[in-house]
Amino acid sequence: MTSPHERSAAVADTLTGGPRRGRGRTGLKGFRGAPLPLLVPALLGLAFLVLPLIALLIRTPWRSLPEQLTSPEVWQALQLSLLCATAATAVSLVIGVPLAWLLARVEFPGRGLVRALVTLPLVLPPVVGGVALLMALGRNGVVGQWLDDWFGVTLPFTTAGVIVAEAFVAMPFLVISVEGTLRAADPRYEEAATTLGASRFTAFRRVTLPLIAPGIAAGAVLAWARALGEFGATITFAGNFPGRTQTMPLAVYLALQSDPAAAISLSLVLLAVSIAVLAGLRDRWMTAS
Repeated sequence: MTSPHERSAAVADTLTGGPRRGRGRTGLKGFRGAPLPLLVPALLGLAFLVLPLIALLIRTPWRSLPEQLTSPEVWQALQLSLLCATAATAVSLVIGVPLAWLLARVEFPGRGLVRALVTLPLVLPPVVGGVALLMALGRNGVVGQWLDDWFGVTLPFTTAGVIVAEAFVAMPFLVISVEGTLRAADPRYEEAATTLGASRFTAFRRVTLPLIAPGIAAGAVLAWARALGEFGATITFAGNFPGRTQTMPLAVYLALQSDPAAAISLSLVLLAVSIAVLAGLRDRWMTAS
């Protein structure tokens, strides 16, 4: 007769693939506990993601890099990219934070559908997003024709159009981040503020915003990085005019056709920005749980 403890141990060994003493032998040294059928494709996946970045560093023309990055065209594209990405992030903050609060705090019919529509630009091909913006905000668009007739405002193929295109693809990152932070925050603090006589907006401004500030900051950084790297919607809706709509990704695409070394140098700048963003969010993604 076996004891209940022995039977439990036998069941555990069956579910886990054998006794514990042999488990460490199934993986390579340094990856103890990792079975080879999982370890090998995992390392292949890691190599698939990291190898292109290493190749970019290897092929970078380091000697001519300062000259490439100090050219007037590069600085023009970089300044425009920073300006438009920052403005798109500001737009996302102004309208995205209230939208995230609405999704997290207010029960209303069709909230799930609204959330799906908000996240749709994350999976929508950027070129399709640019076409949709043209249909909505172009000179003959659903809304754009009224903007042109009533206010004389034309967005396509302008710097403002770049900001609109970048905000369209970047704002969902902010909304998702802030909504998640709001759902994790205790709503009883807001309720306590309202019972003490504060309005809902005052409670949001004085209580909720300080609580969710880290989530807003993380979402803003993600939105800014996404706006900085936007290509498809920008070139479709705003075009590629140097000094007016040509951002860094568009400059990379143009340089790749005539000067691959310049394209690599510009790509290195965007890679450095991406690494800086990850470093800024290290407490969220780069620490062990």
